[in-house]
Amino acid sequence: MKRAGILVVLHVLAVAAFSQQSAPPREWIDPDTGHRVIRLSDEPGSASLYFHQNPYPPDGQKLIITTPRGLSAINLKTRAIETIVEGRVGVIIVGRRTGLVYYTRAVTNNNARTTTVYATDLNTKQTREIVKLPLAASVSALNADETLLAGIIDEKLLAELKAGQMPAPLQTGHGDNYPGKGEMMENRLAEKRHLQLITVSTKTGEVKTLLRGTDWYNHIQFSPTDPTLLMFCHEGPWHKVDRTWTIRTDGSQLTQIHHRTMLMEIEGHEWFGADGKWIWYDLQTPKSQDFWVAGYNVATQQRTWYHLQKSEWSVHFNVSPDGKLFAGDGGGPNSVAAPDNGQWIYLFRPELVPDHTDEEVANAKDLIRPGVFKAEKLVNLAKHNYSLEPNVTFTPDMKWIVFRSNMFGPTHVFAVEIEKAASAQTKR
Repeated sequence: MKRAGILVVLHVLAVAAFSQQSAPPREWIDPDTGHRVIRLSDEPGSASLYFHQNPYPPDGQKLIITTPRGLSAINLKTRAIETIVEGRVGVIIVGRRTGLVYYTRAVTNNNARTTTVYATDLNTKQTREIVKLPLAASVSALNADETLLAGIIDEKLLAELKAGQMPAPLQTGHGDNYPGKGEMMENRLAEKRHLQLITVSTKTGEVKTLLRGTDWYNHIQFSPTDPTLLMFCHEGPWHKVDRTWTIRTDGSQLTQIHHRTMLMEIEGHEWFGADGKWIWYDLQTPKSQDFWVAGYNVATQQRTWYHLQKSEWSVHFNVSPDGKLFAGDGGGPNSVAAPDNGQWIYLFRPELVPDHTDEEVANAKDLIRPGVFKAEKLVNLAKHNYSLEPNVTFTPDMKWIVFRSNMFGPTHVFAVEIEKAASAQTKR
């Protein structure tokens, strides 16, 4: 019995040792960049949010992530992880006013599906129901003062549900960028499905239709500062659509943000800067050849374009809260910038091209202000599979860049320190 007991103990210890060895490291200095990287998540399958979904409460102390079991909050000072919501849910955003995390749950009973929006306090975990959505409605954005949600009503789906038909599940691949996604995008655009762009009151549940059409409305997001300004895109293959638009929540001022100037020019993956003054987007003139991060000032219509090298192109870009730094998550071997694209987390320092016109150009205010990105590599993602998109965000204190990665196998949430590690600086 003693021998058997010893063998059991040795087996347990061996399993524990193997588990520790197979787990991704908790912290390391990237040997190729000299920057410190930390693993924030504990549970394999954990992920940070999509790049334009705000994951931080107003005090900047916590980070919301998804896990296989629900939603968790990571304390950015102590790195302690706490479960906030049990069960799989659809995350919308962390409210910029209250710090509540808003999310959806869908329940199907007797061939009827009900989707409800909830909000949970990150500290007390108190949860309240916000609104039950109407049939065939989905929401993916919350405005700055948390009075409105925004999304779509799918009229084809609405007709099917009213007729008692349960729609077939969408046939999509696994991951963010899967084989056949291009064909899916082409087919969905050609379908010209009737949609409504809507807002839903978080107080009364009132639904207002802002826009009707057969364009594929997607990538819906509110200004982080102006509760009446909504941005959305015409989704589809980027070379075939006029993608980025804004509209007011009363349905007025429908505005196309970028106008194509050449065939095969593409732009997209748009997002608001933290101050709400600028809309930024990936621009290629033409596709896969010349690369920019372009900006549009909402108030003045001024345009600024920052040029970057093909090797520095990223699936998604983001900007720091103070607007002084940008970041990118690189791209895989099959990306739009292949085969020259780099698999890195990038930091970009923007520099404007000096203006020596001395105000002698009559239409200077109407011209694009050019600039360049000075790139620094932060994390080597050579072992990252870009079927998962890293989706970079700056922490509110602007000391770290958060991303998700499968570079060690399972998906985890990581952060890289913007300032180079002291040990790496000493070696220089």
